[in-house]
Amino acid sequence: MEQRPRIVVGVSGSLGSLAAVHRAVAEARRLGGEVLALHAWEPPSGEFGHRRSPCPPLLSAVRELAETTLVEAMTEAFGGADPGVPVTARTVRGRTAPALLAAADRPGDLLVLGPSGSWLHRGLRGSVPRACLRRAGCPVLVVPRPELATTLDELTGHLFAARALDTELRGLLAVSRGA
Repeated sequence: MEQRPRIVVGVSGSLGSLAAVHRAVAEARRLGGEVLALHAWEPPSGEFGHRRSPCPPLLSAVRELAETTLVEAMTEAFGGADPGVPVTARTVRGRTAPALLAAADRPGDLLVLGPSGSWLHRGLRGSVPRACLRRAGCPVLVVPRPELATTLDELTGHLFAARALDTELRGLLAVSRGA
């Protein structure tokens, strides 16, 4: 019995991952396949830190947060509407790239990813798309960063600069009043 094509997609809740979910559904529709949406999570201090100092209540809270993040992301992606293809959403405990690669293990799978996270995230954890492109045993599709995300980043940068300027001007005014 032939399996239907499976599209595995990483879901973090970011605008980029929501774009990847939409692309995964479009590919599933085109191929007559199904979608497996994964959100990977780890204990806050990583597995090593958790083994050294286990904290079951914290682990439970992080697991619940991961489940909530996935449900909210999928709701945001489709607004409660039926995507028109079978979609399974699952949280997985583990680092993101290895979890996605382990899930996309069938010969006919397609792995769909959003763009890399922020420079800080990439610096701390590495680029998930880059790691998956290097090690995947199936095709990998990296969806470009949505234009809205780029615009929001620019606005945030302008807001940060305006706040810094405001703080500097307030300091100068305080000095001039005190002199």
